Amino acid sequence: MSRFFAPPENIKNNLIHIDGQEARHILKAMRLVENDKVVVFDGTGREYKGFIKETTPKSLVVEIVSTKRPKRESSPEITLAQAVPKKEKMDYIVEKATELGVENIIPILSERTIVRLEKNAVSKKVARWRNIARETSKQCGRTNIPEINDVQKFYNVIDGINNFDLALMACLSEETIELKMALPGFELGKIIVFIGPEGDFTPEEIVMAKNTNCKLVSLGKRVLKSDTAGLYVLSVLNHEFSR
Repeated sequence: MSRFFAPPENIKNNLIHIDGQEARHILKAMRLVENDKVVVFDGTGREYKGFIKETTPKSLVVEIVSTKRPKRESSPEITLAQAVPKKEKMDYIVEKATELGVENIIPILSERTIVRLEKNAVSKKVARWRNIARETSKQCGRTNIPEINDVQKFYNVIDGINNFDLALMACLSEETIELKMALPGFELGKIIVFIGPEGDFTPEEIVMAKNTNCKLVSLGKRVLKSDTAGLYVLSVLNHEFSR
């Protein structure tokens, strides 16, 4: 059964109103018509089964038959603070991190981040990443959509580290411990994972993180690229906290 997205404000009185790009996709690309059955999720955890009640050239209405709020996974809420890599690699990171269940992604600029974005370019890229997260959530069966934050400076994110129950920084410091050694005793709560640029975090940034009780972790014998490192950590955390 085809699966689509509609924001909560478009769902009223047992009806779901869909327009814009999603409606064009349903009507033009998927070629669905009245009475076709569909599944719609609203990004907050609710999922609806219904059928297309009526259509116009640019919109459609779905009548809800049943509503389900899937049981939330008993696993930590993970935020990925990812240094923005070159080219379009962030697109890939957002897509795969969404598939791996991350709750929040904070694109960060650190001292060694090569990418320098103009204000207009930043807003366009963030909008693109949010669209990728939404489309990936639709494809992989998620009922919520990870939040893609605005691009932030590394030190601004560090300032808010007390909002998390566990903070991890993947880096090449000699003071790192194995990733799995940083996890014993932790069950549920909020985790933030810092992933640096290709040149790693600077010594000053590492000290800053350490002083905020962020655990410095190693990702093994090999030096991973920035766009691999975060996905590696998310995969390990999924394994460790799977129920």
